[in-house]
Amino acid sequence: MRVILKQDVKKVGRRGEIVEVSDGYGRNYLIARGLAVPETKKSLEILSDQKKEEAAIEAKKEEEAKETAKKLEDMMLTFHVKSGAEGKVFGSVSTKQIVEELAKQGIKADKRKILDTAPVQSLGVTQVRIELYKNVIGTINVRLIGSDS
Repeated sequence: MRVILKQDVKKVGRRGEIVEVSDGYGRNYLIARGLAVPETKKSLEILSDQKKEEAAIEAKKEEEAKETAKKLEDMMLTFHVKSGAEGKVFGSVSTKQIVEELAKQGIKADKRKILDTAPVQSLGVTQVRIELYKNVIGTINVRLIGSDS
């Protein structure tokens, strides 16, 4: 029996896949629990429509990420940190602080998506790369200004 999975099922397949399963397993488990639907012409049409909608949504998200990446190119985040006489920084600027500053600017980012995970510890301008979407990477300039204390 061939069924279209409505959600991921361990050891069977992922959502949207057409899989071959035994008749009993398909009818009594997958279809009965709403995990799959039988493969018919109508269900195949619905599946293709859903895939087209998902592709359109993905394209829109990617376009928005590219626009955000362009905004980040021009943006400069400035942090004031304590530093010593020779320009040595006490502490650092973490990914969490960078994401919080971006949120204040109206840009939503996840700190786990920052590719340069090492904290910024040098005075001056440092470029930090952020993965905004699959294969869309933005670069932001982070400037540390030292204050003697």
